[in-house]
Amino acid sequence: MIYIGVTGWGDHDSLYTTGVAARNKLKEYAANFPIVEVDSSFYAIPNRQHIEKWVADTPSSFKFIVKAYQGMTGHQRGEIPYESKEAMFAAFKHSIEPFEESNKLAMVLFQFPPWFDCTKGNVSYLRWCKERMANTPVALEFRNQTWFSKNLREKTLMFMEQEGWIHCICDEPQTRTGSIPTVLHPTNKESTLVRLHGRNVHAWSQPVFGKDWREVRYLYDYNEQELIEWKRNLEKLKHETKDIYFLFNNNSGGHAAGNAKRMIEMLGLEYGGLAPKQLDLF
Repeated sequence: MIYIGVTGWGDHDSLYTTGVAARNKLKEYAANFPIVEVDSSFYAIPNRQHIEKWVADTPSSFKFIVKAYQGMTGHQRGEIPYESKEAMFAAFKHSIEPFEESNKLAMVLFQFPPWFDCTKGNVSYLRWCKERMANTPVALEFRNQTWFSKNLREKTLMFMEQEGWIHCICDEPQTRTGSIPTVLHPTNKESTLVRLHGRNVHAWSQPVFGKDWREVRYLYDYNEQELIEWKRNLEKLKHETKDIYFLFNNNSGGHAAGNAKRMIEMLGLEYGGLAPKQLDLF
């Protein structure tokens, strides 16, 4: 099955009735899509009460892809408030228990930074992460091209298969080393994650400085031909993996939700079990 959604639920105004409160947006989001990525967990490990509310606000079949906390992937921005990596992983695992207990966790996404290259030490760290996550499904997204260089690509894919990592296939601008190519190779027969970041090459190549860098980097609207290209890719991938989780991350200009809706239409998908639509009387 192909499940389509977007990253986050707060910034997609086209989905919501007029004046809807932020606390109610997830309920309305779940009337449109069967999956969502929780990206706030990257910046801080979520409070369990928040997660319990998100679980309660969504239908029984709804699934969450939860982004791993930044300290777990070496993105440290500022002080990490945990005495050790073991304590940090334990806190994260504890926080996501409501997702797991409700059978609403699709996977945890480990997205590593551009400076996380293919070295023996980093491979060892990936093994360590997988051990700490135990039986929780985990997806792996790189941002450094060395993992998929000519000499290492097959070894990288084989490593993911052997260690039980779900391959996060990406669509993103191709720059020097801070991006990866689209590699249409699932490493898990049960699940594959696909994330579309847009193709804004100029913005992607700029240094990650300033408060507005994210708004610029993910400003992109996929055109019809590009969506057709991904329709073909998905039709190929669905023969190699049971479930595909397909996320649009081009949120800056409000294009993600529209692109996701169009892809659902192009594939002729109909999702049962969505939340009821809210009525906008005005």
